[in-house]
Amino acid sequence: MEQVDDLGKITIVKNGKEVDCDILFTFENEELNRIYVGYSDHSIAKNGRENIYIGYYDTMIGTGELENITDQKELEMVQKVLEKIAND
Repeated sequence: MEQVDDLGKITIVKNGKEVDCDILFTFENEELNRIYVGYSDHSIAKNGRENIYIGYYDTMIGTGELENITDQKELEMVQKVLEKIAND
């Protein structure tokens, strides 16, 4: 279970262990009733870059569970938002 605290951290379960991650950004999509959370555990990928993950909370369900993005159109929307964040 993932939990967000008031300090900009999120705790996730990775490979069966709890890992604290820093929240890098959030944004909301009111049309989908979702809040997206970008976070990192500061691990490094094979390409030498820091791993950044994105999940979402469904505000209508309200379980507090961070979900994975699986829909291709939603992934494209998130990519556009990330490009905008990077260019600002």
